[in-house]
Amino acid sequence: MSDKTILVIGTYDTKDDELGFMAQTIRNQGGTVVTMDVSVLGDPSQPTDYSKHQVAEEGGSSIRAAIDTGDENHAMQIMAKGAALLTARLYAEGRFDGMVVLGGTMGTDLALDVCTALPLGVPKYIVSTVSFSPLIPAERLAADTQMILWAGGLYGLNSVCKASLSQAAGAVLGAARAVVAPDRSKPLIGMTSLGKSALTYMVTLKPALEERGFEVAVFHATGMGGRAFESLAAQGAFACVFDFCTQELGNHIHGSNISAGADRLTNAGRHGTPQLVAPGCYDLVDIVGWKPIPDKWAHHMSHAHNRLLTSIVLDHEARRAVARAHAVQLAQATGPVTLLLPQDGLGEWDRSGADLNDSQGLAAFLSEMEATCPANVTTVKVKGHINDPIFAQTALEIFDDWCARGIVKA
Repeated sequence: MSDKTILVIGTYDTKDDELGFMAQTIRNQGGTVVTMDVSVLGDPSQPTDYSKHQVAEEGGSSIRAAIDTGDENHAMQIMAKGAALLTARLYAEGRFDGMVVLGGTMGTDLALDVCTALPLGVPKYIVSTVSFSPLIPAERLAADTQMILWAGGLYGLNSVCKASLSQAAGAVLGAARAVVAPDRSKPLIGMTSLGKSALTYMVTLKPALEERGFEVAVFHATGMGGRAFESLAAQGAFACVFDFCTQELGNHIHGSNISAGADRLTNAGRHGTPQLVAPGCYDLVDIVGWKPIPDKWAHHMSHAHNRLLTSIVLDHEARRAVARAHAVQLAQATGPVTLLLPQDGLGEWDRSGADLNDSQGLAAFLSEMEATCPANVTTVKVKGHINDPIFAQTALEIFDDWCARGIVKA
């Protein structure tokens, strides 16, 4: 008897052999397979469990309409919408335990939508010719998407691509067997931070919040961590957020590749989730450390964190732009927002006497934050540094008041 069922998605008119190989590999390991065809023009050699017609109709369209667009991009978007909706419904009905999608750029585009339609904890794998490519923007990735490069498999089976396909088949089945689903018995707090060399408040806050009966997930705000945070916030996964490292917003507006997307600092607010916010490490823009420093940053101070990541120190006007971006994002919130503004600094490296300290730059940023802060946001000045005990203490006092008033649901 098989123990887990895997949904295998792809264009069965052109990738029939490859999809069949993955399906058989899953079956050989004791799993069960259900299949979904997202082709437009052709037909599979054997009927799939969910046909291309069912996929298109789930999205409110038809294969005929997709063909009549006369444009492969528009046609595939019709299929992507239907595949995402159908996959979400099938999972809600308990029809499968994990999912794998195979594709080139067209199939990967569709796969990203399908993965986003599934909740955190559902194994979701993409086998793609463009895995890990800069073609894939951070905001398109679901929080726990897994990818493997479909090497040597653009057309037809061979021993090279079989290595990738079999790994993906084993990985998704193994993940479906091993996954520990998120524990919904405790309300979840989402917190953002960086490593303890830059920000340390989580060391105090995490155990304190756990003592209050909450689970705490701390997200590494280096692009993909913020993307995962925003993805879960959009799903309403958090009882409250402690978004204390918003540096990715500065990365985004200043053109860094290390971005969590244009919607950073918006999804908790759009969902009405209570937000405690502080602009931790606002003064830095992270860039890829192994690339030459772009000309625009050539005359700025920088900090080489490691061989992967270099941090550029912003000048005063660039800091003011970051402040204004915070105001724009937070103005969209429909729930309570309190903005904490530590007056002595927002990252360990900008303390008085530290290498990247710029007291005038901090003053310019804080002044702009206060001047542009939207009416729906309450500001609290903290007489200390973001890594001082007074900051964590202030955050907990506000949080406890929100709990007492029923703003945060225990």
